[in-house]
Order: sequence, then C-alpha cells, then structure tokens
Amino acid sequence: MDGQEILKIFKDSKALLEGHFVLSSGLHSPKYLQCALLLQNPKMAEKLCTSLADKFRKENPSVIVAPALGGVIVSHEVARALGVRSIFTEREDGKMCLRRGFSLSSADRAVIVEDVITTGGSTKEVIDIVKEYGANIVGIGCIADRSKGKIDFGFRYENLIKIDIPTFNPAECPLCKQGLPLVKPGSRKK
Repeated sequence: MDGQEILKIFKDSKALLEGHFVLSSGLHSPKYLQCALLLQNPKMAEKLCTSLADKFRKENPSVIVAPALGGVIVSHEVARALGVRSIFTEREDGKMCLRRGFSLSSADRAVIVEDVITTGGSTKEVIDIVKEYGANIVGIGCIADRSKGKIDFGFRYENLIKIDIPTFNPAECPLCKQGLPLVKPGSRKK
C-alpha cells in the first residue's frame, strides 16, 4: 500500500481528527491520528499490519513488542502475520515495564511496533526494556510516522506512511492563543 492509499484510509475511517489536541508527548497539534478508529475494523487492521509485517519478514523476528495501549493491536496483528508471539509493555507507577508474565530472552529477535510515532518517547522506553532483557532488536515500525524525520532510534525503522502534521510547544501554541478547547484523545495521562 502506498502513502496516498493509507491517507485515504485514515480519512475514510474518520481517524484523521481536526481540532486542538495534546499528544502523549505533551505537544499540541491541530490534527490527531486516532488509529483505534482504523484498527476497530479487523479486516483493516489485518491489511495494514500485514503490510508492516512484510517489511520485517526477512529479519525472522521471534517476538513483536509494543507499548500499551496504542500499539497492542498493531503488535498482535503484525505478530499474527509473521506467525510469532506478541507482547506489550505498560505503565506501572508511571514507569514502562513488562507485566502479566511477559518476558524476553537473549534468544529473542524483537521488532518493536507502534500505531503512531511523533517524538518516539514510548518507543524509546520499549527499546530500553527490550535491551534490559538482553533481546536483540531487529527493527522498529509504525503505521504512521509524524516525526518529520527527527528520530533516529539506532535501529532499522520502517513505517507505512509519513504524515507532516504541525506540532507546537504548549507555550507557543497558536491554537491555545485562539482559545480553542484542548482535547487529550490518547491513552497516556500526564
């Protein structure tokens, strides 16, 4: 699938929201990619995540790892397409960790996935966890990259679409200055 087709999917599923949003990074934006609206349709989730999985097939991963909540469905669907297991990290007392009996070992070949990457903060936390367990990171992927090319994870990085959506520091946000109501649609509560 190409970028135009994926952008059309975002628009058709009403997953490209417009307004005044605070992202999990704390930045503000006039647009928000609500991947949950795309991924609520199992056929669409399968289609998108199989495309992402195909980018890592030659790396022979043994596990797909994602941060909760946004990456859970992506991880599951990518893992299903590759025939490997899927695990996720989550926050406990504000710190990202593996729970629920999930584990990794030095024999694991991990691909870390997300729905949307903007600053890469959650992904970097997952990288640290995977390294702590001694697993090998063979790639990082996401459905939508809105980082504007500002991220280097130090590993192979793939996405299905790059979307250039402006972000603003809260102190300099023109949407705040216009008095537009702020919406926090993501899963991380700061």
